[in-house]
Amino acid sequence: MNSAQTMNADPEELRKFERLAAQWWDANGEMKALHQINPLRLRYVEERARLAGKRVLDVGCGAGLFSEAMARSGAEVVGIDLATEALAAARLHAGDSIPRLSYREVAAETLADEKPGGFDIVTCMEMLEHVPDPSSIVTACARLARPGGHVFFSSINRTPKAYLLAIVAAEHLLRIVPAGTHDYAKFIRPSELDEWGRAAGLDLRETTGLHYDPVLGQHRLGGSVDVNYLMHCQRPLES
Repeated sequence: MNSAQTMNADPEELRKFERLAAQWWDANGEMKALHQINPLRLRYVEERARLAGKRVLDVGCGAGLFSEAMARSGAEVVGIDLATEALAAARLHAGDSIPRLSYREVAAETLADEKPGGFDIVTCMEMLEHVPDPSSIVTACARLARPGGHVFFSSINRTPKAYLLAIVAAEHLLRIVPAGTHDYAKFIRPSELDEWGRAAGLDLRETTGLHYDPVLGQHRLGGSVDVNYLMHCQRPLES
């Protein structure tokens, strides 16, 4: 891997997710929250872009939880990440049972140079708040989508409520997320993400809240974007 591929990555963040690689597919382990919201994320994308037969790129795929779900829904999926051990876990879990799924250890910016406009759908879930320059990832995602293609992001809003729920409660009180997973200073306001998307040529279609009750294990979409949120953008058709 060359230096260009590792430029927009925090080594400590990569090490953090490397350590979690072996636990990623344990639905009752430290990634339990991701397992519980995964069907919700899948439905959100499916209802807006229809996955079957589409070429999909999952940026920051980790051990492949969302990539695999999209492939099982009929999409041809490429998952990319820079965490070597997480990708190994992704490949091991998928095995040879999902022929439309592949993984690459490559930066989004590098792949954007290689395959501009190469995907019908680009997803980037719970990843932007873990990199030094999230706007660069947003730009790469926009370049990777074909004209008319869909781009989906999810992140955490930078609000006092998000600090209390995503860090104090989730990491330290309820311990449903590994301690140290999030850094409040890296949380991203929807207005910031929209600004980066528009600068990259994306049109905002929708922003919606993602609400998770760790006590009841319930989750839903809609309403406030004060904590977790999903954003749907689209690359305009070229004239």
